[in-house]
Amino acid sequence: MKKNILVLTALFLLALQAFSQQRADALVLYRNGKYAEAIKICELEITEDPHNIDSYCVLCWSLVRNRQYAEAEQRAAEARKVNSTDVRLIEIQAEAKFYLGKNTSALELFQNYIANVPPNGSRIGNAYYYMGEIYIRQAKYQHADIAFSTAVHTEPLVDYWWTRCGYAREMTGSYSSSLEAYNKALELNSANSDALRGRERVVAKLR
Repeated sequence: MKKNILVLTALFLLALQAFSQQRADALVLYRNGKYAEAIKICELEITEDPHNIDSYCVLCWSLVRNRQYAEAEQRAAEARKVNSTDVRLIEIQAEAKFYLGKNTSALELFQNYIANVPPNGSRIGNAYYYMGEIYIRQAKYQHADIAFSTAVHTEPLVDYWWTRCGYAREMTGSYSSSLEAYNKALELNSANSDALRGRERVVAKLR
């Protein structure tokens, strides 16, 4: 009897360990694009520990990538009641609000993120990119130029960001610098149709 109990206990511990290891892979699942699976694991972790900020972060990242923007906004707000200053939560809450069209509050959060994140923050480029998009929505093209220029300075290999930088400069009438941005986008991706059309437009303006 005692032996059976020991065997059952050992099996239970092994099963629990395996389950824990599986759940510990939520970030890996997120990075592999398996957002729905990552969401489920994070929800389980948060149910067990409502103060697990790491799980909240991966959950909100996954929700945004899974285009569940309203839910991401809500869960980020919940998480910030636990820790209001975590820069990861601030940034992902800003992204959720951006996709929901809440431009003013998204912009404030991105600015908050940039003001508080360390210089090596992994999403600084993204934050400036989203700020640039918000400024374009608001027809503040010089502001957009500054934001996109900072984004491409931070991460110079994203052709789409160079395209949007070119567009912002084009809208301010800075055609030479716009052409430079469009050309840079095409160096990175010669099939970028937006950059091709943009270059055609500004070349015509410069003639």
